[in-house]
Amino acid sequence: MKKLFLCSSFQDVAKFLPEFIPNDLEGKTVTFIPTAALHEKVNFFVKSGKKALEKMGLTVDELEVTTATPSEIIEKLQKNDFIYVSGGNTFFLLQELRRVGADKQIVEQIEAGKLYIGESAGSLILAPNIEYVKQMDDCKEAQELTSFDALNAVGFYPLPHQNSFPFQKVVEKIVANYNEKIPLKTITNAQAILVDGSDVKIVG
Repeated sequence: MKKLFLCSSFQDVAKFLPEFIPNDLEGKTVTFIPTAALHEKVNFFVKSGKKALEKMGLTVDELEVTTATPSEIIEKLQKNDFIYVSGGNTFFLLQELRRVGADKQIVEQIEAGKLYIGESAGSLILAPNIEYVKQMDDCKEAQELTSFDALNAVGFYPLPHQNSFPFQKVVEKIVANYNEKIPLKTITNAQAILVDGSDVKIVG
C-alpha cells in the first residue's frame, strides 16, 4: 500500500509526519536525496529538511545520485526504511534519477509500501508528467532530458508553494493554464498531501 507524504516545505509540515506514521519513526533510517538542489543558489531547505528528520529521531543517510555508484543507489534505496527526495530543479532531478535508474528503483519501493517523503521537486516528480511546471523551474538545467514523463506514482499533479514567496504568481499562472486540463493538487508551504493507499487528503 502506497504511503506518500508530499509537501512544499518539509520543515513547515514535519509535525504531521508522526501522525501519518504513528510509532514508526524513532530509530529508522531515511535515504535522503538532495540532488535537485545541486545547482540551486537558494538551497537552505536541504539542511532544514535534514534537521527536521533528525529531530524526530530518524537517521539521515544521504544519497547524491550524481556521484553514487549504481550498487550504492540500489543498496540504500532498498535497505533504508524511508525515502526522502528534496526540492530544487524538478527537470534536473528527473534527468539524474532516470540516468542512473533510480527512478525505477524508487517506484518499486513505493509500490512495495515504503514511505516516500517528497519536498517540492521531490513531490512533483511523482506526477505522470512534469511539463506543467516549466514556468516554475528552468528545464534548460536538464539538457539531457528527452521526455517530461515522470515517475507516474500518483494519478494527480502536485503543485507546491501556493501563496508562498517567491512563487505566488507562477503558481497562479500554472493553475490558470492547466486547471481544466489535468487534475492539479495545489498546496501552500503549510500543507501536505498524504497518500495512504487509495486515500488522498490534504492536511494543514
